[in-house]
Amino acid sequence: MKHRLKNGERLTVFSVGRMFHHNLVQYMGMQGGWDGFWIDGEHSELSAQDIEIAAMAGRAHGLDSFVRIPPTDYASVTRCFESGAGGVMASQIQSAEHAEAFVQWCKFAPHGQRGLNPLGYDGGFGAIPMAEFTEKANRDSFVAVQIETARAAEEAHDIAAIDGIDLLFVGPSDLSQAFGVTGDFMHERCIEAVDRIAEACRSNGKHWGAVTPTVAYAEMVAEKGCTMITPTSDVKLVAAGLRSVREQFATLW
Repeated sequence: MKHRLKNGERLTVFSVGRMFHHNLVQYMGMQGGWDGFWIDGEHSELSAQDIEIAAMAGRAHGLDSFVRIPPTDYASVTRCFESGAGGVMASQIQSAEHAEAFVQWCKFAPHGQRGLNPLGYDGGFGAIPMAEFTEKANRDSFVAVQIETARAAEEAHDIAAIDGIDLLFVGPSDLSQAFGVTGDFMHERCIEAVDRIAEACRSNGKHWGAVTPTVAYAEMVAEKGCTMITPTSDVKLVAAGLRSVREQFATLW
């Protein structure tokens, strides 16, 4: 996904978490039309093995993946890479300083402080020479940070300027909560924040993405230059399917 974004492509991705199962990932890949997915490790307690299986299921169908995690410790970050995910995304970033600390956990020296263990998937389970592995990991690993707090939105330019961050990701629910307009994603304060994020990314040569809770919101952010759209998740897919069944069989329900 990192290299496709650099090539100017707009990506449509889905997320899995609460109702995670590797067969769902495979099903989405088989259906086509998706460019990748992210695994929600913030609101769901998924193990390293869960991430390994999800990433493997995605790769089988040409889908790259990254993991959203709370930025609490560097070990959680490195386990995502070692399990085969192509990247990580930090939730609830509070400031540029906070974002910089997260990047340090993602990158090997001299760009960061990630602990060197080449025995995971990303190191070819030890088959890749260490110098080659660290250079490749620093170059190819995808790093995103969520902008969903008021201060992070204010510091969007400084966050986008950080070397090693590939994408800023708008969290509309928490952003609306931060501005005291919970659930009103199209409120002027929320739109102003989105505009700041979009401009920060343009001026720093970075990309930005968003969870898109409605079609109107998706169209709005796309017009503003958003290059990674997340229109659905595992829970939303189940809910939409249930609504469809109830509507189709309404006369018999």
